[in-house]
Amino acid sequence: MRLSWFNTKELDEFADTLVARLIESYPPSSGPLSGRKAFERLRRLFGGTFERIDGFVRGHRLNLYKKAHFANRVRWSLLEAGYPREFVDTMTEELVAHLTLASRGR
Repeated sequence: MRLSWFNTKELDEFADTLVARLIESYPPSSGPLSGRKAFERLRRLFGGTFERIDGFVRGHRLNLYKKAHFANRVRWSLLEAGYPREFVDTMTEELVAHLTLASRGR
């Protein structure tokens, strides 16, 4: 088995960039994550995030280990930033689902 199977350096940098953009665009202290205004803001944010995931996947082959690693890195980074657990769970599930679908379409 090649060591590249476990090499997550680029993936970690990518996950950190996604989380940093989320924190910048929608800080945990920016108010409740409910209501129409919050929904629209998050919808735009998710759309941009999915486009970045698509771009990353086009240039990188992601195995099961790397997808799980990505999910854990995003989840813990969001929790440490102070986002509510329900939001973190939903965000992580959506990102992983999209990452998996984008990887299949590669």
